[in-house]
Amino acid sequence: MCLFCDIAAGKIPSKIAYADDSVVAFHDIAPQAPVHLLVIPRKHIESAHALTEADEPLLGHMFAVARQLAEETGTAKSGYRLITNVGADAGQSVPHLHLHLLGGKQMKWEN
Repeated sequence: MCLFCDIAAGKIPSKIAYADDSVVAFHDIAPQAPVHLLVIPRKHIESAHALTEADEPLLGHMFAVARQLAEETGTAKSGYRLITNVGADAGQSVPHLHLHLLGGKQMKWEN
């Protein structure tokens, strides 16, 4: 199993922000913004590149959960960023699909 599968299964402690039968959201251990949550599917999918049409409902649900969390954390009003990295060159360090929800400060685009 991968790190995020273990977190979703409750095998690794994490500060959970949301959980249901298909999605788990938790606080990033190395936050890059005042609000930095990761939204992951319980189903192991390596990255956005591995998504198929069959995953459309799951992906839509992940975005709906991110929206709910943005509302709950107060970042929806001022703005937030959703990011998913694909592969090592893009900065994906855990090979499990995840959305970064970042907010609570003015965002800049950095390389």
